[in-house]
Amino acid sequence: MPRSLDARDPARQGAAISAAAEHLRAGGLVAFPTETVYGLGARARDAAAVARVYALKGRPPNHPLIVHLADASAMSAWAAEVPEAARRLAAAYWPGPLTVVLRARDDVPASVTGGAATVALRVPDHPVAMALLLALGEGVAAPSANRFGRVSPTSAAHVLQEFERDADLLVLDGGPCAVGLESTIVDLSSGAPRLLRPGGVGVRALIDAVGPLAGAEAGPRPPAPGDQLRHYAPDVPTRLVERAELTEVPFEVAVLARRAPPPERPVGAAPWLDLGRAPAAYARALYAALRVLEASQPSAIWIERVPDTEPWRAVVDRLQRASGDAASALQAAGAASTSATPRRQGARPEETA
Repeated sequence: MPRSLDARDPARQGAAISAAAEHLRAGGLVAFPTETVYGLGARARDAAAVARVYALKGRPPNHPLIVHLADASAMSAWAAEVPEAARRLAAAYWPGPLTVVLRARDDVPASVTGGAATVALRVPDHPVAMALLLALGEGVAAPSANRFGRVSPTSAAHVLQEFERDADLLVLDGGPCAVGLESTIVDLSSGAPRLLRPGGVGVRALIDAVGPLAGAEAGPRPPAPGDQLRHYAPDVPTRLVERAELTEVPFEVAVLARRAPPPERPVGAAPWLDLGRAPAAYARALYAALRVLEASQPSAIWIERVPDTEPWRAVVDRLQRASGDAASALQAAGAASTSATPRRQGARPEETA
């Protein structure tokens, strides 16, 4: 069982951070909270430790990691060039749920980049993550702290469940994550900025900072974390359904919805969770809810579709990937790369919350 240290209590946080920094320096792995999800971290320039991250997750070696930094000024230690667009985004949204992809310096380890010519960087907005980065004094490479392709963790308990047999892992418990979905990823490695993954910083905010975003015509996308068409997925068959289909949910099927179950749903049926109609609250609770439903061992999970509007863009992306709706996920990623989506004509107020 991994060792967990309480970093929520100010009286204990200093000792917990010091222990975690020493564990990283010794080549160990530390799971730590960010505002998005918990990360599984290693010293980014320790190739052997980074290799352990890939091995523990079961992550393919050609999938790059995000290097977490304590300050935007550290970008130049990793990027061959820091374009003006990167400086603008960093000034506007760092610390925060935004990752930028830049051309990597020649001395950046291939284990971090997945063998690509680019490197992904961000400054997290969480006091425990920032304290760890400052104590360590260097970058930490960290994907989400879960087995590859599975539902991301938003609490220390999720990490402990995921890696219950890895005694060498140290987990910093910083409480639940405030955003709950992985960071927005923007490619700045060539030409106009391009959205690679929606997240906590929306398209409109990106456009306000750097202008129009490039679309599919910009050419091949660089590899980026979380770009698999099936990802963030429970180990239970999962599908997206329309609201009308929720009137006929089989007894053994668990449900994730934006409304309460109908009164006629029988007692003893698989769980039905109502995450409400507010996109930020839904996003924050999503992964924990999927883990609860998965743990109930239903025959399947049905998820009510959410509005395909800008406030819901990151949630739409994660639900499509969790359900294996690959074509829709790819289409949504392309659409989101060019503009903010306007409110749909005739949409109900609850659908644009």
